[in-house]
Amino acid sequence: MSSDVVTLSLCAPLTEPLRVEGLTADRVAGLSEREIAALPVWSGAREAHVGDFFHVHGERSDRLLISGSLTNVHGVGARMAGGELLVEGDGGCGVGQGMTGGLVVVGGDVGVDAARAMLAGTLVVFGRTGGGAGRGSKRGSIVALGGIDVPVTYWLACTYEPPHVRVLLTYLRRRYGLTIDDRMINGKYRRYCGDAGNPERGEILEWVRSADH
Repeated sequence: MSSDVVTLSLCAPLTEPLRVEGLTADRVAGLSEREIAALPVWSGAREAHVGDFFHVHGERSDRLLISGSLTNVHGVGARMAGGELLVEGDGGCGVGQGMTGGLVVVGGDVGVDAARAMLAGTLVVFGRTGGGAGRGSKRGSIVALGGIDVPVTYWLACTYEPPHVRVLLTYLRRRYGLTIDDRMINGKYRRYCGDAGNPERGEILEWVRSADH
């Protein structure tokens, strides 16, 4: 039986880095709770399983919700090809790295190399986005709502009110009950294009706070 959302809840605070590449919304879409819990992760140099660190609720859905402090969890949403993945708090390094599709949303900060080498898809970060975000990307979008260190290989194209961001944030508010400032929904964004080393263009959309207008 399918669920509306698959929820992973961190069992306890992590004492060492946990790598979860391959834990994506499209990956869990066809799996049962037991199969999701058996997916491989790496705790330090030791191979382990999702169920060793997370409580799993729900199955066979391409909407994945992860709760808990994930600052020490790296590779969330890496190589994701579709579906929706929501991190309620902070994320670690490499969030959305190598994405080829889908939507990743982080309610807090993310570490370095978010959406690096992205081919397609969208990453939305409500907190601070760390260094190296979007480096090597060909397409795809990063929506940075809490500030971002824009790579030097991106250039400022314009400042505008992107209608697709308004639609996206309104959807997230209604679908997941997120508290989103109306100024983010209706505000202006700086649009940066890059990466300069690729012929196609990814984009970084940085929200311009009202005081900066």
